[in-house]
Amino acid sequence: MKKGFFLLALIFTSLVYTQDSTEIKSKVANAISELRDFVAIPNDALNADAIDDNIFWLKKKFNTRGFNTMELETENLPLFFAALPMEEDKPTMLIYMHFDGQSVDPSKWNQESPYKVVLKKPSPDGLKTIPFTELDETIDYNWRLFGRSTSDDKGPIVMLLNAIDLLKKEGKKLPFNVKVILDGEEEKSSKPLPAAVKKYRELLEADFLVIADGPVHTSGKPTVVYGCRGITTLSLTTYGPVKPQHSGHYGNYAPNPGFQLAQLLATMKDTDGRVTIPGYYDGITLGEAEQKVLKSVPDSNEGIAEKLQFNTAEKVGKFYQEALQYPSLNIRGLGSGWVGKKARTIVPATATAELDLRLVPESDGNRLKKLVKTHIQKQGYHVLDHVPTKQERLSHNKIVTVLEGSVTDAFRTDFNNSYGQFLVNTLQNTFNEEIVEIRIMGGTVPIAPFINELKIPAFIIPMVNPDNNQHSPNENIKIGQLAYGIKAFYGMLSNSIK
Repeated sequence: MKKGFFLLALIFTSLVYTQDSTEIKSKVANAISELRDFVAIPNDALNADAIDDNIFWLKKKFNTRGFNTMELETENLPLFFAALPMEEDKPTMLIYMHFDGQSVDPSKWNQESPYKVVLKKPSPDGLKTIPFTELDETIDYNWRLFGRSTSDDKGPIVMLLNAIDLLKKEGKKLPFNVKVILDGEEEKSSKPLPAAVKKYRELLEADFLVIADGPVHTSGKPTVVYGCRGITTLSLTTYGPVKPQHSGHYGNYAPNPGFQLAQLLATMKDTDGRVTIPGYYDGITLGEAEQKVLKSVPDSNEGIAEKLQFNTAEKVGKFYQEALQYPSLNIRGLGSGWVGKKARTIVPATATAELDLRLVPESDGNRLKKLVKTHIQKQGYHVLDHVPTKQERLSHNKIVTVLEGSVTDAFRTDFNNSYGQFLVNTLQNTFNEEIVEIRIMGGTVPIAPFINELKIPAFIIPMVNPDNNQHSPNENIKIGQLAYGIKAFYGMLSNSIK
C-alpha cells in the first residue's frame, strides 16, 4: 500500500511540473529560501523582542518589493502595515495575515529546533528527512518544509512577496491598490486590533478584505470562505474544602468540587451534544438556499469520523457544515486535584472547567455568556467573579467563580457579493478547478473589527495544505502549496473585476 501511494505521489508530482512555468518554479525556489530565513526568527507572540525582530525582517522584504511600510503602534505590540503606491482610480484590496506563532515545546518536535526548517520527502516508510542540497537538483511539490509558522502564517506572507516579484518581472500593471496589514498578536486573540483599526481607519480604507490564513478544504481544492466563527471564553471553578483533605477522613462528608462541576456541566448539554440552555441557538434559520450551499462542500461524514476515530457525531447539525452554523459550547480543559501517577487519595479543594464558546453572526458573545451564567444560577449556585472569602464559603451551599474572556465577533459575507464572485472566478480560471465555497468556517480569525469599522466585505482565501499541523508540533507546508499560493496571489492581483 505504501509503495503504491509513493508511486501515485511521484506521478502527481510529474503532472504538476508539466503545468507550472519555469518562472513559477523559480519563485518557489526563492520562496523556500525566504521562508527558511523568516522561520529562523522566533515569533512567539508572548515575546515582544521576537515580534520586533520579525517586523525588522518584514520591513526589509516589503521595502525591496516597492512597498511603503509603517509600524502601527497599538496599546500593546505594533502592527505592520505596507502599501504599494496608490492610484485614485483603482479599487483597493486590503490583505490581512499574521506573523506571530504559537509557543513551542521543542521536545515534542522531530527536529533539532522548530525554528530551523527541515526538509522531508515521502518514502515507502513515511516521511524522510533529506538535506536541502537535494533541492539543487529538483523541486518536488510533494516534499514538505517543517517548522513553526511555515504554514500559519509565515508561508502565505512569503507567497505574496514572491507573487509580487513575478508580477513586476512580467511588467504587469496591477488593477488594484494593494495594502497589507500583518498582525503580531493573532495567536493571543489580537486584543489591541479593534482600537487600532478605529485609530488607523483612514490608512486602512479599502474596498474589500482578503484574509490569507488557514488550510484549503480537505479535498485539496481551491477554497473561498465567506466567514468565520467568533469566540469567547468562560472559566468555571467550584469549591470543596479550603484545602485538599484526606479522602478517608473526609470523603462522604466534605463536598467534592469535582462531582459538583461534573453535575453542573452535564446540565448544559443533552446526550446528543445539543446545548440545553434556553435561547442559546436563537436567531439561526437555514433555508433551502443556505442548505444548498452547505451541501455543496465535498465533505464526508464517514471520512471525518474515521480520521478523528469516533463512532457517532453530535447532533447539533445533520452534517458537518450544518453544525458549523450554530454557536458551540466546548469544554477545552478540565482539572481537579492530581491525576495519573501523581494521583492522591484526597477530596480536592477546587475543580475548574475552561470553556470556549464559538460564535456565529446571529449570536452575540456577551449575550451567550449571560445565558450560561443565568443557567448556572438556576442550578442553585452563587456566582462570583473572584475566589470566595471565608464568609462567602460559610454563607452559600454551592459556589462557582466565573471568569469571562474577551469577545471576538464572527463575520459572514453574502455569497452574491461582487468581490467574492471575482475571487471565485479568478481562482477557477487560475487552477481550472471548481472552487469549494464555504459559508462559514469553524475557526476564528480576528477580522470583525475591519468589517465593523471599515464597512467592507471580507473573504478568507486559505493557502496551505489541510494536514499542516498548525498550532501543533511538526507544523509543515507542502512545497506544492507554496506554488499554489504564489499562483493564487498572482491571479488575484493581475485580473481586474469585470
